Order: sequence, then C-alpha cells, then structure tokens
Amino acid sequence: MKYAFFDTKPYDKPSFEKYGAEHGIEFKFFETKLNRDTASLAKGCDGVCIFVNDVIDSETIDRLYDIGVRAVALRCAGYNNVDVKHAFGKLHIFHVPAYSPYAVAEHAIAMLLTSVRRIHKAYIRTKDFNFSLNGLTGFDMHGKTVGVIGTGRIGRVFADICKGFGMKVLAYDKFPSEDENINYVSLDELFEKSDIISLHCPLTDETKHLINGAAIDRMKKGVIVINTSRGALIDTEALLAGIKSRKVGAACLDVYEEESDIFFNDFSGHIMDDDTLARLISMPNVLVTSHQAFLTEEALNNIAETTVSNIVEFAEKGFCENELCYRCGKTESCKNSRRKCF
Repeated sequence: MKYAFFDTKPYDKPSFEKYGAEHGIEFKFFETKLNRDTASLAKGCDGVCIFVNDVIDSETIDRLYDIGVRAVALRCAGYNNVDVKHAFGKLHIFHVPAYSPYAVAEHAIAMLLTSVRRIHKAYIRTKDFNFSLNGLTGFDMHGKTVGVIGTGRIGRVFADICKGFGMKVLAYDKFPSEDENINYVSLDELFEKSDIISLHCPLTDETKHLINGAAIDRMKKGVIVINTSRGALIDTEALLAGIKSRKVGAACLDVYEEESDIFFNDFSGHIMDDDTLARLISMPNVLVTSHQAFLTEEALNNIAETTVSNIVEFAEKGFCENELCYRCGKTESCKNSRRKCF
C-alpha cells in the first residue's frame, strides 16, 4: 500500500515510518498541504494521509478520485476541513477519534495557569534579572466556576482536572453524557455563571462562532476564555471587542479561525499580514500557542498507530470502525461501521 502524506512535519515521520514499515505501508511525505492544486501529487497512491489544515473540498475530492485515490486517512479527530457529503460514494474517510485526551486537556490547564498566575511575564522578567512582583497578582483556581462546552473525552478529562483544583464545574453538550457526575446546564446559564469557559466541542455549521458578541455580553465581567478545539468556534473580532471593553479578562488560544496558512510555520523574520492575529498577540492578557495542544510523545505515537490501523483494517476487511459515514446522518457514530458504508 502507498499513501501520500501531506503537511509533513519532522515530528510526524518517526512514528509513521515505524508503524508503516510494520504493516507494509509506504508513506510518500510531502511538506505541502493537500488542496485542489496539490492533489495530483497523490497519483499512484491508494490513499492520502492529512492533517487539520489540509483542504478536502469537493474539487479536491474529485481530483483525488480521478487519479485513483480511494481513501483519506485523517491523523486527527476533527474533520471540519473535509466535505464528507461530497466524498460519500467516492472516498472513504477515516479519522482518529481519540489519541490522547490528556494531552489537549493538560495543555488547556497549562495555558490557564500560565495566564492566571502570570508565569509567562515572570519568566521574561527574571531573564532580565527583574525580580519585582508588581503586576503579577493572580487568583486562586480553588472555588472558581468553570464552564466546559463539550463533554467528549477531552472535555471530561479537563473537567476532572478542574475538580482536582477544587473548582465547580458546569457543562453544556448538545448530546449530554449519561455520567451522573457531570452537572449539565443550559448554554445561557453556563455563560452567565462561569468565571472560566473552555471549549472542547467539534466545529460544525451549528457551532461556528458559538462564542460571539451576544454570548460575550451574557458572560461575567473578567471571564477567561480557553479554546484548544477549533478556531472558528470563536468570532475573533467579537473576542477582541470583548477584551478591549474589559468584559473578557483573558483569552488562552491554541487555535485561530484563520490559522491554516500561518500555524506550523516560522514567520519570525516576516511582517505579519494578518492584522487580526497581530492584534490578538499584542494584547497583554492573551496567550496564543500554534495548535500545540496535541503535541506529546504519547499522542504522536497513538495518532500514528491508530491511523495505520485504520488503513490496514479497511484494506483487509473492506470496512473501518473509525470511518466517517455521511449516509446514515451519524457521521462519527455510524451503526454500519462493521460493514462498508458504500
């Protein structure tokens, strides 16, 4: 089997080469992202392996199908960058539903603690031998109310960590878990009562700009907003307005809605063309990391292992338990996962 591997980074290769060799899969590594213009690089391959910022729109799907590609292996959980509807009947789409919920949840907590306790500012000061504590006052996490939007694997791990700090956890999910230890409330109540709000839900048409001007208006003054999920869950202009009006006390962002041509690249010697991102980064109460939350050794290994297992299972059995199906309307939890969707 041969798979074209797009948007390759140095940390991707070791695990994929290891598991690929074990199962007879040859990965052709390309640094470029997959889109309608680069799809031809996959000619002669059985499938493509992609990440969060590759674009699998209708035209890309058609071009891949025309050159004989029949499978798309996502090495991530989210699939908002894939036109699953158009792919139905042409390309089989697999994803990695769980690689390490701890990696993302712990990164969200790390950003929160860094922001609350001004650790990043203290680090810079002491590098200059400035040991003043002025302006570094934070607050206790204990006793605060955190609102968790999305209670999948990552959201539940994040909530558990917060409980360990002695925080009160409120949760919202369109499809609530049956876990009796989760205190579900309406979205409005979560906005109104939370000191901290953390996003752990997928990006869909329904959740796009879930955090917008109206939502921010309902939040507590000084609320901290954390996003380690997908950038477009937040209306960035509305967030900036909330920060400037002092309604939003801080923002911890590992994702950004226009990140696809920026994140994972080094622009340190260039002028930043994206004025919105430049304004965000310039804010003293905003932390931005470049889609880093997944990046642990454990997660990278699990991603490679599951992605390769998906490829092998489909090749050997004609179906894959982690296939995304459009036919039944339950894209991620298709009841037909034990046989071909088409």
